[in-house]
Amino acid sequence: MLRVLVATDCHLGYLEKDEIRRFDSFQAFEEICTIAEQNKVDFILLGGDLFHENKPSRSTLVKTIEILRRYCLNDRPVQFQVVSDQTVNFQNVFGHVNYEDPHFNVGLPVFTIHGNHDDPAGVDNLSAIDILSASNLVNYFGKMVLGGSGVGQITLHPILIRKGTTSVALYGLGNIRDERLNRMFQTPHAVQWIRPGHQEGCPVSNWFNILVLHQNRIKTNPKNAINEHFLPRFLDFVVWGHEHECLVDPQEVPGMGFHITQPGSSVATSLIDGEAKPKHILLLEIKGSQYRPKKIPLKSVRPFEYAEVVLKDEVDIDPNDQASVLEHLDKVVRNLIDKSSKRAVSRSQLKLPLVRIKVDYSGFSTINPQRFGQKYVGKVANPQDILIFSKAAKKRQSVEEKIDESEKLRPEELNQQNIEALVAESNLVFLLELSNSCVVDFNYWYLITIAQFC
Repeated sequence: MLRVLVATDCHLGYLEKDEIRRFDSFQAFEEICTIAEQNKVDFILLGGDLFHENKPSRSTLVKTIEILRRYCLNDRPVQFQVVSDQTVNFQNVFGHVNYEDPHFNVGLPVFTIHGNHDDPAGVDNLSAIDILSASNLVNYFGKMVLGGSGVGQITLHPILIRKGTTSVALYGLGNIRDERLNRMFQTPHAVQWIRPGHQEGCPVSNWFNILVLHQNRIKTNPKNAINEHFLPRFLDFVVWGHEHECLVDPQEVPGMGFHITQPGSSVATSLIDGEAKPKHILLLEIKGSQYRPKKIPLKSVRPFEYAEVVLKDEVDIDPNDQASVLEHLDKVVRNLIDKSSKRAVSRSQLKLPLVRIKVDYSGFSTINPQRFGQKYVGKVANPQDILIFSKAAKKRQSVEEKIDESEKLRPEELNQQNIEALVAESNLVFLLELSNSCVVDFNYWYLITIAQFC
């Protein structure tokens, strides 16, 4: 049986200059490693955004390396084998899984893709994950090389893992801009999936296929997210990173045959309703073609209490009396603080809570959030932004109030995505008339550059 601990979006280094919250991300990550050690898992699988910044500070890098060395380098034997072509799976100068290096004793391998926060960039296309990979502390996979023309082309090669009679094909897809990946999935042959070949004692149908990716999942704009139905039906299990809401219980996708787990972030970075749910990670036990999930709560996470208030619905508030508004909001904050303290199981969990109140102030005037929070310094972890104000959304325009088609197609209003689509579909060469009456032949990339300034 293969045992895998799954976590995503650790955001190491988040608010590292905040006196109260600077260590939150590291404490959660160390708890994840501790749980992995206690449960004697075969490896840790991370779904991107290990770091919060694309260029993490030296302090963040040092703390991360210290944690990985403490839990990953030991004499514990690794019980599984990687039987695929490792030079294809791991795109570094070493070209093999880290525990096979004769100069290191790796007892707890970590496999990770990159997210949108720690994605590779620059001339050499490197990220902070590459630093950890070069240090032999993590196995960095899912780093795509975009080829082809138009929207591009990518090929996903699985890491083939075998332990006893269990065979797992692990696919990784590091973050790609959502609009582009969305169009790639809808373009024939733009996304290629390499299936495991028939190996001794393991036909293709016996492989348990896992995909880990880091993309938008739920958005009002379908072009800015990845539809679950874009994924191939041969997959058995999908680990979805990037979305911070904890939906760790595997959910079956109707008509597709695979399940999705969304562990969410291990540290709250956006104080919204979804982040207020208890944080969990997933212990995945795989035997043959069957799996058993077990969600494990994270106890070191700072408590977060969230509430929404619609001022016009509160009977004890006078729109002309700001003091009554302040009194009501103070009462809500105090109740949330009390609620958080009652949830703490032990004194070690009594951290200053995060508190966020979304206030619909339609028909009222706002108050200064910083001034309001001053009285809660030392009582909450985020006194400066307890309150966030919003107004009820106005009704959308009627169907009759449509914009004329000629207005929609004005060149200055075409965004980059539309221009890329036009070029990819028609393969046109555009002519742009300059101010000196010269006509210059512009290729695709010049047009994209100009479109950014329209």
